[in-house]
Amino acid sequence: MKNDTGIGEYQEMVDRWVKEVGVRYFSELTNLGILLEEAGEVARIMTRVYGDQSFKREEPAPDLGDELADLMFVLVCIANQTGVDLPEALARNLAKKSARDKTRHWNNPKLFKDRDPGSAPGPTDD
Repeated sequence: MKNDTGIGEYQEMVDRWVKEVGVRYFSELTNLGILLEEAGEVARIMTRVYGDQSFKREEPAPDLGDELADLMFVLVCIANQTGVDLPEALARNLAKKSARDKTRHWNNPKLFKDRDPGSAPGPTDD
């Protein structure tokens, strides 16, 4: 797989892999369970690397990238088996967030702990 694979192309690659190597998709509910398991593995790494929790001494070094890829693989499986076109859904979702949150985050004082929100380079209320 090349490093600049697009989401749509990745959806097709996963579909081929499932049908050729994996035999068939697991049920949607099973994939939901697997998705949550993978999210838990990502959470475990994040809480230990970026949070206050620590690893056990005998644990191997974590690979966050691999766990995120596992999470994405299962997410793409769910999209494929439920007929979701991820590139189209992602574009719609970003447009929705952009319209809804145009000024919301720039006006959140919690995001400006170290400086005055009025000095931020972003937009202000219209």
